[in-house]
Amino acid sequence: MGNGDDIDFTALAAAIKQWGRELGFSAIGITDTELSQAERHLHAWLAKGYHGEMTYMQRHGSKRTRPAELVPGTLRVISVRMDYRPDEPDPRTLLDDPAAAFISRYALGRDYHKVMRARLKKLAQRIETRTGPFGYRAFVDSAPVMEKALAQKAGLGWIGKHSNLLAREAGSWFFLGELYTDLPLPVDGPLSDHCGDCSACIDVCPTQAIVAPYQVDARRCISYLTIELHGPIPEALRPLIGNRIYGCDDCQLCCPWNRFSRATEEPDFAPRHGLDRATLEALFAWDEATFLRRTEGSPIRRIGHARWQRNIAVALGNSGDPRCLPLLRAALDRAAPLAREHIEWAIRRLSQ
Repeated sequence: MGNGDDIDFTALAAAIKQWGRELGFSAIGITDTELSQAERHLHAWLAKGYHGEMTYMQRHGSKRTRPAELVPGTLRVISVRMDYRPDEPDPRTLLDDPAAAFISRYALGRDYHKVMRARLKKLAQRIETRTGPFGYRAFVDSAPVMEKALAQKAGLGWIGKHSNLLAREAGSWFFLGELYTDLPLPVDGPLSDHCGDCSACIDVCPTQAIVAPYQVDARRCISYLTIELHGPIPEALRPLIGNRIYGCDDCQLCCPWNRFSRATEEPDFAPRHGLDRATLEALFAWDEATFLRRTEGSPIRRIGHARWQRNIAVALGNSGDPRCLPLLRAALDRAAPLAREHIEWAIRRLSQ
């Protein structure tokens, strides 16, 4: 960066927020890099083993909680929020239909990583026109970054009892992204917690994964089980998954603050390939080539076809509909070993 003496950083911070809104971000805040409280919370969570197989949560040492160790020279973090909720009827009706496939609403459209990272880079380029070259790196859930803790410090919301970020004016249906920067910008203040005595998310969790307020045991979380877990889903938890085949939104669907959420205006986040209203049988019939074609540019692709079939087999087993048995039996011979185990479980369950 050039000589910062001639830059009005207060005016620059205001301009950054305006540019961010013009680029489609719903909120922009700025914070420093002090995360000692979040670091203590993370270490306690890891010590309890709540991260399960997500070894990446501890792989990077203190780089996750000390931004200047991840990107040397970082002084500030510009935190951004982008809404993703589709404009649709209440998706809870899908959870009441055992033949329907429920996919977490964030994954219905284009991969948010690419969309947001491109916008963050455009924001950095705008800043550069005002400051000249400066140090920055853009992150969207792609590196050891404490995105929720940073967003809370930047005034974008507070971390709810379900461990997601909540905003009074927007609920929780949004993605987060960050620009780490060496610009000495003025910082915003954090928001206070507004969950109060509400325990709706704790009460509704199908697998009781929210073991205490602000404490999620990922090993029981349906999002973890259907996305992060590489091996078999524990048999005791399979019946509790219902028809959720990729992620779980129950703790958001029940949250009172989400009555203030807004449908996204971002075309890239619109549902694709009818995934917002697909049936389990239709999706289970996808062979690997179809899966790869239909999930191109989607966050769903990362789990691969075997885990996709694993998840849907569990949901079919939970459907209670023996008419699914021919479909399941026909898939046995060509299924990967991981999927086959869950298909056999579903057949046993529907044959009882």
